[in-house]
Amino acid sequence: MNQSIRRTLLAGAFMLAAGYAGAQQPDFSKVEIKTTDLGNRTYMLEGQGGNITVAAGDDGVIMVDGQFAPLHDKIKAAVAAVSKEPIRYLVNTHFHGDHTGGNAGFAKDGAIVTAHVNVGKRLAAGTTNGLTGAKTPPVEDKQAIPTKTYTKEMKLRVKGRLALLRHVNNAHTDGDTYVWFADANVLSTGDIVTLGNRYPNIDVANGGNIKGMIAGTDTYIKLANDKTKIVPGHGPLTDKAGLVAYRTMLETARSRVAKLIGEGKSVDDAIAAKPLADIQTKIGANDKQSADFVTLIYRSIKG
Repeated sequence: MNQSIRRTLLAGAFMLAAGYAGAQQPDFSKVEIKTTDLGNRTYMLEGQGGNITVAAGDDGVIMVDGQFAPLHDKIKAAVAAVSKEPIRYLVNTHFHGDHTGGNAGFAKDGAIVTAHVNVGKRLAAGTTNGLTGAKTPPVEDKQAIPTKTYTKEMKLRVKGRLALLRHVNNAHTDGDTYVWFADANVLSTGDIVTLGNRYPNIDVANGGNIKGMIAGTDTYIKLANDKTKIVPGHGPLTDKAGLVAYRTMLETARSRVAKLIGEGKSVDDAIAAKPLADIQTKIGANDKQSADFVTLIYRSIKG
């Protein structure tokens, strides 16, 4: 099979694994990479998939997440437009393919793929989507598997720049990393924070938990100040006030579903009760998205 076709097919499978059930395969040829300058040689890139954070140093670049494999050349060009230095490190905030699809391509360019140890395990073993049952096979190209891993905390350096990587236990997945660029006051959250007209995905089949999502957001709120620029896993750039509002949404949703569980409601009963109706209207989500989020919270609480 032609390698570019294969990559595109795998990207489709990754979309399902990442919680894009029902989404149509994007036309990657039409995707444009948008670059936002966050100050101090730090940038947010938006394309198709998870947001990317780029920190340019004097002898190399630290990049957080790499979207889908077919976007490698476009992402590389966007990075080259802000720095002439090579990408030294590619950090995965978690294992989902809309963040890790570019691993092999950037590794071939010389980047060191870096992540929490569980990311490599998930990529090597393959995964199953807890909502749809869609299976993502183990990666065939072993260069997609992170070669530099950690368990609790790690620092990455290029000349003039420092990135602090820390793990949040059982939040979006069991392998989440957030990246803090203190010199730019920029925080890259991964999918523990997802904004816009959608709910976050809690990958309960692969270690995710609503309790960890809330705890992770609490960590971000404590770390940030009123001038911190926060790059979410998906959605627009936000700030500390945005995090506080997001945390309120998570806790409200959790407490409402927990109340229904306490009343002995089944998951179908909980969905039918429409506990997130006001939240759905506020963020512009649809009924299926709300039903899926209720299901994930329910399963998260029930274990």
